[in-house]
Amino acid sequence: MKINWKVRFKNPVFWFNLAASIFLPMLACLGFNWEDMTSWQAVGNVFLQAVQSPVIVVSVLVSVWNLLNDPTTKGLSDSSQALSYTEPKKSE
Repeated sequence: MKINWKVRFKNPVFWFNLAASIFLPMLACLGFNWEDMTSWQAVGNVFLQAVQSPVIVVSVLVSVWNLLNDPTTKGLSDSSQALSYTEPKKSE
């Protein structure tokens, strides 16, 4: 599995998508809304409840898997072009 982690970590969209792929399945399965996350204790309670549920853990893993997988390439590796980038590619 060859993934250009340096470039992905430099991309703010990657970080937003990673946070969403972790938090949204938790909130959905537990019946919470973003508005319920008003303190760090509330966020911690969601994490604690989430790791105790196999359904939520699997949902988060599948969500993260979908984030990492590039559907334009065979397997899990990035394309050779994407592996050659040093910065996220700018739109033309």
